[in-house]
Amino acid sequence: MGYRDNYALAVRTGSINAGHTIVDGGKEIKLRIVPCAYVNRKTRLLIAAGALYSIETLRKEIVITGAEGRLGVDLKSGVILPEHIERERKDEFLMKKVGSTGSGVGAAMVDRVLRTMRLARDFEELRQYLTDVEKEVHDCEKSGGRVLLEGTQGLYLSLFHGDPPFVTSRDVSASAVCSEVGVGPKDVEDVIVVFKSYVTRVGGGPLEGELPEEEAAKRGWLEVATVTGRKRRAAPFNYALAERALRINGGTQIALTKLDALFPECGGAYKYESLPDRAKSFIREIEQNLGVPVTIIGTGPGMNDVVDRRG
Repeated sequence: MGYRDNYALAVRTGSINAGHTIVDGGKEIKLRIVPCAYVNRKTRLLIAAGALYSIETLRKEIVITGAEGRLGVDLKSGVILPEHIERERKDEFLMKKVGSTGSGVGAAMVDRVLRTMRLARDFEELRQYLTDVEKEVHDCEKSGGRVLLEGTQGLYLSLFHGDPPFVTSRDVSASAVCSEVGVGPKDVEDVIVVFKSYVTRVGGGPLEGELPEEEAAKRGWLEVATVTGRKRRAAPFNYALAERALRINGGTQIALTKLDALFPECGGAYKYESLPDRAKSFIREIEQNLGVPVTIIGTGPGMNDVVDRRG
């Protein structure tokens, strides 16, 4: 979406326990906190007040994305310290049963709730990036600029709407994304809910219809998690889960990724007309069952491997 949508601002919420892999100019980039919209070199990149990150991770991603000079972090965003990581990794329940990434996010969230967390404004090395993200977003909106808010993790890892204890340490719904940025619901034009063409999950917790690892590999669905390097569990597309995710998020559009994993002949397609009939049938089935249009379709790892049906 980076090249085609031309957002003035892109704001990242959430934390570093979820990774996103981008193929930019043939190079694979793994991100945990810098907005994926960095690919549009004109977009100003922001990290929301509700976000958490380690300074080390932020520094690395600024370098690999070339975001220096156009990235800002909210003064009140939270900083994960080595002690948070150490505390979390000592917790056997979190690490072995829940399947925590061990990134220190949960421990840092505890400190945030207790009001003892150190914020971005407390660190000299972050001074050059400090900004008021909420104000930037609303000023941009008033001047007619377009803003993209990037969430993180699937709805079923939500602290509220997932299945405890197999959840993350925050709500990850669209409402929470807005809250972390400082945006009200009336300011949102569209909520694009991202679905993979099949379901994956890392760590513990329920996964209806889970396939044996060998079958997932045979279908080309066996993935390795960006942050932990662990193999992802996989299952076929689940309409009940998708319907609830759309309902809670207030989804107005669906972005469907990995269509080429189900239908290899879709690989690299960028026109809907060029998709095979069985792929089109799958998309129509999703739209008919869920009542929400599939507007963006991922057909490969590259940024241009996208069918954009938004007109």
